[in-house]
Amino acid sequence: MKPRPFDYARPDSAEEAIALLAEYGDDARVLAGGQSLMAMMNLRLADPSVLIDIARIPELDQIRDLGSRIEVGAAVTQNKLLSWPKLAGKLPLVAVALPNVGHFQTRNKGTVCGSIAHADPSSELPLSLALLEGEVVLRSKRGTRTVGAKSFQLDMLTTAREPDELITAVRFPIATSRKAAFREVARRHGDFAIIAVGAVIEDDKTARIGIGGIAGKPVVRRVPLDGAKEAIGELADELEGYEDLHASAELRRDILRNLAPVVIEEALACAA
Repeated sequence: MKPRPFDYARPDSAEEAIALLAEYGDDARVLAGGQSLMAMMNLRLADPSVLIDIARIPELDQIRDLGSRIEVGAAVTQNKLLSWPKLAGKLPLVAVALPNVGHFQTRNKGTVCGSIAHADPSSELPLSLALLEGEVVLRSKRGTRTVGAKSFQLDMLTTAREPDELITAVRFPIATSRKAAFREVARRHGDFAIIAVGAVIEDDKTARIGIGGIAGKPVVRRVPLDGAKEAIGELADELEGYEDLHASAELRRDILRNLAPVVIEEALACAA
């Protein structure tokens, strides 16, 4: 299948893009990398009357160090962030999660903010943002607001963005240590994760873990390092999970029970 006819707009600034969103609202879709959007349009799961292409807006294609947070603009591709020299030191969790996102070719076009805006429950970047307690910056003619990751992704492919708002950036808190690890299980590298797990060590007693692929949005929990395997087993029993063509809910829970303790151990090893 191919998409229905649509108009194409390429604004020169964020302000122009916001004006177009105010004009078209629900009938518009923002195009940055298009790695998810174009596939959905081809399947007619998305049917916009106009595409607003922000990929060439210079002000949105920047990575900024704000002191306590790293701000990633809406046009920054996944490979641009992955090749940023300061990534491993500033955002170690993102540094180990990003290579799992799609393939090298798709990361050349796919954007960090686009992945978070798409809000796939198996996606690595929404999981990383939720685990690190980051935030999303939204702009419209009404002003600018920031929304925490927990409040931004509401459910599968559903976010708190209003139709007239443009995601201009996401912000990841700068890590205070390198105590982080990430792993996922997929049928092939680059496929959607059946289960993805990230972990950051908060102190000598507690780890914070994020889980993707088991609910409509990333699940973030704190678990004690002493008895982590038992706590994760209880968490797996608590989570209902979901079934699709990749795995049953029972299989997802079983993978979580076995994978999460390994990720925590790897994060602890990074701390050594």
